[in-house]
Amino acid sequence: MHCQSVHTTGVASSPLNVHVNRALLAGTVTSVEHIPGGFVPAFNKESENNERVVWHFDTELGDIEMVQIAGAVARRIVPYLPAGTKVEQGERIGLIRFGSRVDIYLPAGVEVAVEVGDRTRAGVTRVDRG
Repeated sequence: MHCQSVHTTGVASSPLNVHVNRALLAGTVTSVEHIPGGFVPAFNKESENNERVVWHFDTELGDIEMVQIAGAVARRIVPYLPAGTKVEQGERIGLIRFGSRVDIYLPAGVEVAVEVGDRTRAGVTRVDRG
């Protein structure tokens, strides 16, 4: 399953950040897929081949895809929830050990509310203009 999206956003974190990931919106986890891979720094283009966990959520905005990407130091992604779980906005869904990246794919037509360089707070900052 892949989200048909126009807008994407990514959130990078350093080893000094908190790495607990939270649900962007209330909805249902429709799939959680672990994909093995490498461990290059998460901010490099080559990180497209890194270990990752791909999440899909059925939300009021439609299908949202979230990809937790392991980095050079982050060698472990821990999903907390299985497919079928109902979540509330801001609920903890998993974590990535140390430095990492999370990519978010929003459905077509959803306007992104954050820009490169913005600081976000898990469970607080909305990435869509909703």
